[in-house]
Amino acid sequence: MYKNFSVLCIIPARRSSKGLPGKNIRLLGDKPLIAHTIGQAKASRSIDRVIVSTDSPQIAAAARAWGAEVPFRRPARLARDGSGTIDVLLHALDWVKRRERRTYDIVVLLHATTPLRAVADIEESVALLVKKRADSVFSVTDAHRNPYFNMVEADASGRLAPVKPGRFKTRQSAPRVYDMNSSIYVWWSRTLQNGKRTLQPKSAIHLMPKDRSVDIDDAMDFAFAEFLLKRKKKS
Repeated sequence: MYKNFSVLCIIPARRSSKGLPGKNIRLLGDKPLIAHTIGQAKASRSIDRVIVSTDSPQIAAAARAWGAEVPFRRPARLARDGSGTIDVLLHALDWVKRRERRTYDIVVLLHATTPLRAVADIEESVALLVKKRADSVFSVTDAHRNPYFNMVEADASGRLAPVKPGRFKTRQSAPRVYDMNSSIYVWWSRTLQNGKRTLQPKSAIHLMPKDRSVDIDDAMDFAFAEFLLKRKKKS
């Protein structure tokens, strides 16, 4: 609960992963990858309930073992490569409403593949949604490349030009841009159900440092996350 608003956290984790098979329950440090995100969600004072949406019995068992609820099995139609994450969230909200007759004011999406976020990142994102009366909040990190300065694209003839027009001598002088780091997304439930998208007319961002923004897609990302986690423990 945050300022009398009820908050539901949903962690999507499907069975299939082409980049790194079985990554959601692969051990990162001393526990499965998904357990890091479950622990952060449960440690957040803003979140009332943590649900994992999965099509995998193995992921479901691991999620329950680490304290999350898995009240339903995600339908196969929402566990395909092309399935949209927002559709997964809407399915969870609808299931809870129909089966339990419960609704929540705020929805928090945490991806299991970004395990290095801090609990404070979650708290601040929820607080930002309420304080700014934003439609949505999502986490970002400073972009490594800047489309105004050192990114180019080719037209149909192969001619290269900057992705964004402008003449800037240094990256620092170009407009600041961000990478969506896939870690935290927060919506008002009604806004999500009506708009069905991340970027809303009144969205706000929560800026995170790069060492908390690792998004695991493949073995190299996993190894880097292991390195950062070990470094954090040593410090």
